[in-house]
Parts: sequence; structure tokens; C-alpha cells
Amino acid sequence: MCNNYAKIIVKGSPISKSNFKLFNINGRAILPVNSGKYHDRYAIYEEEIALNARSQNPGIVLSEALIAVLKVYYKSKKRHPDTNNITKSIFDGIEKSGLIINDAQVRRLIIEEFYDEKNPRFELELFGESSYAMEYSIVKREVQEEKILYNPPSNRKKASLKTPKQHSELSPKTSEFLCEICGKELSPDNLISANKGKTIICKVCFKKLF
Repeated sequence: MCNNYAKIIVKGSPISKSNFKLFNINGRAILPVNSGKYHDRYAIYEEEIALNARSQNPGIVLSEALIAVLKVYYKSKKRHPDTNNITKSIFDGIEKSGLIINDAQVRRLIIEEFYDEKNPRFELELFGESSYAMEYSIVKREVQEEKILYNPPSNRKKASLKTPKQHSELSPKTSEFLCEICGKELSPDNLISANKGKTIICKVCFKKLF
């Protein structure tokens, strides 16, 4: 069965694929699935998106070029992923559901960011271009609203992103490294730094990811 419209609502705070990637020594990205730890969250979230997309649109397959309207509702105004980064995460799950053939079908995309402390979620509408066209306009406000200002990362955050080598230079006698998969304390010669130093895992867990 084919159609030209679908809507998907997935409850919970949206997450970004980039936050859960590990990289091997050749630079290839890895997304753990069954480590039993924090990094599995993305794989589980992608499956949740696929399940909701299919159950909310039974029998529908969108095979033509699409217009997408994505509304993201975060729980917090201060702490949330970059909205531009989560679009790939969402469309990966939609593609996995079979509701669309390929995420390259989305030729026009509108993204809006909102906040809902009690009901974080995303709402995605897909429109077939053979039946729908997109119009948009930007107008000047008659009454100016309060500005939402953004600041660069703090020095404390930058310090937390130091590489293992930099950490060991600061504290050579104390191990400050814990594997993010198995939780074991690591020595500098038994760890692998991934994701630009943001992720530390032991060599044993690293081998299990392949």
C-alpha cells in the first residue's frame, strides 16, 4: 500500500547519534548494540523510532520525494543535543521501519525547536511532493521578544575533553580512567581513546565491538 502522508510521534528526549559513536584505530565509526552499557542507548532509541513509525502508520509506504516537518520538544532549555544533529538519528530510525525507502527522499525539511518539561518528544510529518508543496515566509515581529542567547563552551567543559595523554601528564600517579563499557579502572597502557578523547574504553571491550 502506498500513500502520500504520514505522521510519527516518539515520546522521550531525542538523542543524537554522534554522542554514541566510538571510532576504531582506522577511524571507522562503531555503534555498540549489546554492550549492556551507556553506548547501547542509541541503538535502542533507533529501534523505538522504527517501532513507533510502523505502528502509527500501518500498511503505509512512502516511496516518492518528500517534504518533512520536524518539531522537537526538549525537556530542558539548557541541556539538549544540537537539533541539527538529531535529524540523521531520527531518519535512520524511520528508514529502518520501512515507512520510507531511503532518507534521501527527504528533499525539503523544516525543523522547529520547542520545550516541554513534562512531555519531551519529537513529531515528524512526511508529505509526498506529488500532492503537497511547501510555502514559507519570515516576517518581522511587531513586538520584539526576549532574546535567547547562547554562550561558547565553558573552560571547565574544555578541560574535561583532554586526551588520556594530557590527563596522565596532570596526574601521573593516579589512574583517572574507567572503561565506559565494563567500568573497570584502566592504566594508561590498557585504554583506547575514542571520539576525540571523549570516550575511554579498555582494549578487551574494544575488541568485542567488532
